[in-house]
Amino acid sequence: MSRSTSRISDFLARAFPEIDSEQQQLSLSLYRSLALGKPVAVKQLQKTTGLTTKFINQNLQSWPGVFFDDNKNVIGFWGITTQEMPHRLTVNGLISYTWCAWDSLFIPALLGETVQVSSLCPVTNRKIELEISPNRAKVIGDKALYVSFLILDEAEMKEDIIAKFCHFVYFFDSKSVAEQWQSEHPGTFLLSLDDAFSIGKNFNAARYNLTLN
Repeated sequence: MSRSTSRISDFLARAFPEIDSEQQQLSLSLYRSLALGKPVAVKQLQKTTGLTTKFINQNLQSWPGVFFDDNKNVIGFWGITTQEMPHRLTVNGLISYTWCAWDSLFIPALLGETVQVSSLCPVTNRKIELEISPNRAKVIGDKALYVSFLILDEAEMKEDIIAKFCHFVYFFDSKSVAEQWQSEHPGTFLLSLDDAFSIGKNFNAARYNLTLN
């Protein structure tokens, strides 16, 4: 498979369930509600979307990659979570987290917000900070960033996307460190920050073609 940004974004879009306009609306509401940093109740989603409780419950139960707390509130969904993880999002002073580095590049456009991102290099443990808007990814500082990536069989992605994909996708603020990590993780490859961001834009355009302008 070619590693062009369009082919990678097409692969990632196929790894997620195909969603119609109402499902896209529900998905976007989930992203925006979880970005507030608190578990999301079905009643809250019904209020923000106008969709029926039955429709919401059916989708939440059938979609892969949806996580709940003991009260049946959503705490994680397709890349974003209220549970602490290495990649932190700050949106209007409110904190949530993403499953992997790349999630923090495509989710801000779905929120329609400029987001402050804080992450850690998995090799050096150095702090990495970015400002991500719907149209741009900017590093805080003067270093070039690299993003590790992995292409899997679609069935593997759907089986456990966090363990099989997200645990291999990180930010690095040094090419030498990134290459060192890559050499120890067969099958991974490196992308520039701009390429990883472009993949996210293409991914969003394919997934939310009926709801995003």
